[in-house]
Amino acid sequence: MNIHQMSVEYDERQDRLSVRVSNQVKEEFRFWLTRSMTLRLLPHLQAAVVHLESRDPQVMATDTTAQQMLADLKRENFLSCADFSTPFATQNLSLPFGETPLLITDVQLKVLSGGSLNLLLQDKTGDNAIDTSVELSLQPTLLHGLLHLIEAALKKATWQQPDFSHRSDLSESHVYEGPAYRH
Repeated sequence: MNIHQMSVEYDERQDRLSVRVSNQVKEEFRFWLTRSMTLRLLPHLQAAVVHLESRDPQVMATDTTAQQMLADLKRENFLSCADFSTPFATQNLSLPFGETPLLITDVQLKVLSGGSLNLLLQDKTGDNAIDTSVELSLQPTLLHGLLHLIEAALKKATWQQPDFSHRSDLSESHVYEGPAYRH
């Protein structure tokens, strides 16, 4: 699929991320990413982009710190010239899977030798558990863009868990001791 545009937005009513991808032949694919799926998928996407960027023959980074720094540098370079202000175009797009987004239940990632990430998004829900899937091939620049969109949507979603590890003062002061009787 030759990707033309991508959009990731947090849908508060659904409490999911709405992902939309259009291609050069004017097709739009819609997906839902749940909180659980997104938080499990994100580290793998981040690791994939580091792996892809470190394979650049012009700059070989051997240790993980150098690889991460190289990926961060390339991400900053990409983000400085990327266009995130153009609205997602919906005119004259066909919807091969219909208007209802696929609920992504399974994802398979494969780093290809050509320097891209093959991302297979699958919806295995429904009465017959029919496997509906879409395969995306993402070059490092598209992967940087997708990660940026997901991370921006996550800020709006506020899905991060609160840290209760430093809240011992609350747990001690609100201990329920049962009813108290006084005369």
